[in-house]
Amino acid sequence: MAYDKVLAERVAKTLGNAEDIVKKEKMGGLSFMIDRKVLTRIEENHLIVRCTPDETEHLLLKPHVRRYKMKGKDQMKGWLTIAPAGTETQKDLKFWLDICVAFLKQKN
Repeated sequence: MAYDKVLAERVAKTLGNAEDIVKKEKMGGLSFMIDRKVLTRIEENHLIVRCTPDETEHLLLKPHVRRYKMKGKDQMKGWLTIAPAGTETQKDLKFWLDICVAFLKQKN
């Protein structure tokens, strides 16, 4: 499974050049990580978003969002998949990345 390199560039640009963000290609996708924790991930042309478990159900009501699936099985709360239409605009992409950053800040 390849990942969308244009989306990867947009994510990197939106997150900025923070030294603590590491990009890692693994399992056919690209993960953006801080302190060895996944901040966000790109699989094919979808953005994988981390959020608090409490936010999951509310965020699933937004367009172009579904629960993240790994090996065909729904994952636990706190993992979402955003379809390409949900990250078309810079505003939409930043919205989702801000959720990821807030999640990791809460965890630290």
